[in-house]
Amino acid sequence: AQLCDLPVRVFDVYRGPEVPGEVPGEVVARREGAVLVRTGDGSVWVGHVRLEREGAVKLPAAMALGELVAAAPERSGYSEITYDRSDGVGVVSFDFYNGAMSTEQCRRLAAALRYAAAQDTRVLVVRGGEVFSNGIHLNVIEAARHPELEAWMNINAINAVCREIVGCTGQLVVTSLGGNAGAGGVMMGLGADRVIVRDGVVLNPHYRTMGLFGSEFWTYVLPRRVGAEQALRLTQEALPIGAAEAVELGLADKMLVGSRLDFERRVLEYAERLAVDPGYDRLLAGRRAAREADERRKPLDAFRAEELAEMSRDMFDDQNGFRAARRAFVHKVKAEATPEHLAVHRGLSGASVVSEAEASHM
Repeated sequence: AQLCDLPVRVFDVYRGPEVPGEVPGEVVARREGAVLVRTGDGSVWVGHVRLEREGAVKLPAAMALGELVAAAPERSGYSEITYDRSDGVGVVSFDFYNGAMSTEQCRRLAAALRYAAAQDTRVLVVRGGEVFSNGIHLNVIEAARHPELEAWMNINAINAVCREIVGCTGQLVVTSLGGNAGAGGVMMGLGADRVIVRDGVVLNPHYRTMGLFGSEFWTYVLPRRVGAEQALRLTQEALPIGAAEAVELGLADKMLVGSRLDFERRVLEYAERLAVDPGYDRLLAGRRAAREADERRKPLDAFRAEELAEMSRDMFDDQNGFRAARRAFVHKVKAEATPEHLAVHRGLSGASVVSEAEASHM
């Protein structure tokens, strides 16, 4: 394909509205990183492109095309994040391509969650897309002028998303895990009261293969669900976890079988029942009390500071090979051997994983 007279490969394409004009391939609008491209009989939204040049990285289309589309007007009709209400339940849905969440996407999602938490609904459902989330956006980081700085901004932005979920005490929160999740995307979902996973989904609750310690409050939310010993095992062994095993370990509370659409319908029905449950007030009071007790014991800011201290060394000092691992992932370079830092046990340095006794399970 050609966009702005450049040969490109297009990905993440959706049908758009009818638009006037007769020039197929012309970019006529943009929104949330996507561009609206005129076709012979209508238009399409193109979410991601990769320029046909050596070393080019697949990126959000507006970012990849840069100044060539900067003058294109913003237009509604495309959104990665939506909010809906149904019988006392608010649903924040997000669908990020391949589950990668850039700094800007994280900021928009945090704002949507903040809005949803302020509504008079009783249950908040956090619903991912085809891929729930794989954490920070490695392609955007790799393509940035200053990758280390972009990585730092990205991890702080996704932490803000996680903070909105963990800190929502005015509603019960349900995570709808209908697609695979990895690294910070798993930890993000664990901040909820209830985590429901679809059969067939695979979780990778670890960071080691990317040479990162990790953040997203994992040292709080993971051991709170599975215990400190199991949390260390999961993050150190860096193995995939199936849906049934996730329930068995305590990573998830319930597994549902069916298509993604059927799964989403059943999760919504579950949330609606939860909203009218006779014990709702007791459950919500328990969430608040647990969060307050945990905050007195060790503030969320302390977990965040410890994790980010490790992440700063990973990102800026490259102490565990993040730069090479990121580059290999983005450019699809096959590893010739297991990196040394992945073959040995890594200590927690300044960060500490909270023990079962130190955190109240929701």
